[in-house]
Amino acid sequence: MNKMKRLLSVYHPIAQILILGTALISLTSAMSIPFLAVYLNKHTQLSYAVIGMIVGAGPLAATVGGFIGGILSDRFGRKVLMFGSLCSLAVVFVLLILVTNPFLLFLLSMIRGLATSFFSAVSKALMGDITPQDKRFKLFSTRYLAVNLGYALGPMIGANRGLEGSSIAFQLTGTVYLLYALILLIGFKKCSIVKPGESNGSEDGITIISAVNIIRRDSILLFFILGGISLTIVHGEMSVYLSQYVSEQFEEGVTLFSYLLSVHGFTIVLLQAPITKMLEKYKGLQTITMGSMLFALGEVGFAFSTNEGLLMLSMIVFTIGEILVIPSEYALIDVITPEKVRGTYYGAQEFTQLGGFIGPWLAGLILSSYGGKAMFIAMSGISLFSLLFYAKGWKMYRIKQSSAKHGPSLDDKVCF
Repeated sequence: MNKMKRLLSVYHPIAQILILGTALISLTSAMSIPFLAVYLNKHTQLSYAVIGMIVGAGPLAATVGGFIGGILSDRFGRKVLMFGSLCSLAVVFVLLILVTNPFLLFLLSMIRGLATSFFSAVSKALMGDITPQDKRFKLFSTRYLAVNLGYALGPMIGANRGLEGSSIAFQLTGTVYLLYALILLIGFKKCSIVKPGESNGSEDGITIISAVNIIRRDSILLFFILGGISLTIVHGEMSVYLSQYVSEQFEEGVTLFSYLLSVHGFTIVLLQAPITKMLEKYKGLQTITMGSMLFALGEVGFAFSTNEGLLMLSMIVFTIGEILVIPSEYALIDVITPEKVRGTYYGAQEFTQLGGFIGPWLAGLILSSYGGKAMFIAMSGISLFSLLFYAKGWKMYRIKQSSAKHGPSLDDKVCF
């Protein structure tokens, strides 16, 4: 606890609230969202593919929501969007257990994705606003650690209390979102924040059209986003297709899946610091390459696992890949982001969430038609394919840096 206090003390109080709130939300969400597919399978007659589309509707909405949220935050400020998003999520989690109509479930999932992406893009932009540049990468890593601390403890607590995927878990998550919104509102009132996004009207006059033009002209960002979409197909909603497979193929599959999620979370909590230190000499493209290869290896492991031990080992391999990939993706975007439109660029990164829609739907189709092995092997191939986009974007950035002969070098900025 004292170590956590020292870790957070170097950041702005609002950043501390955001990190601690993220950990708490992750703790309760880990008992509900990863089990949504299993919950719907038990309480509805929907197919794997349809359930995958419903769960994936959230990331589909996030592809647009984060982008628009980032733009609006650059123009009108962060506070209103963040508070409204958290309140919306509180309502959605309660309604998810009261609705059985597939159309309404799809709509609620989209609202969840929209609100989550608004909050994600705006909160990351706000954290960038109130944190010195040399501390941002560490802050993003701390946020990532907080998310996975919640996901390490949540499934274990849920499994021991019989809450995993239950209606009580969804109600608890909704309540925590509401409390988080109120605490954040109090924090905003007590802490004065002067940042670019809080002015009345942006000096840049960012609109949706002008933002689209900014992104369209930045080919480097486009290739990084395409690479991110491909990787998000694999890891973004991995819990959906893995839960469907494990719950059907293994005895006590739901409980086993709970422990797999805890293995995922604890692997990140325990190994993130030593792995990042060990690999600090490697650069952005190298770490993403290693991470993608570990994703592929983990997926192959899932395909051929015949017992719980092999599944857990495959999850550890997969998770180490995630440790390498996710902070590097944040850092890549941060390096190429112009200071005054950070919200727009961070919002544009949410386009990678399109992979979170494609993944469950595509995996559900393959699982229904060809079985689990084919599904996992397909995901392995997609992970490796993503490297083509990152390599192209990296090459373009290096050429740009070589031509400009000034500004921070990507090799110096994007590392562990």
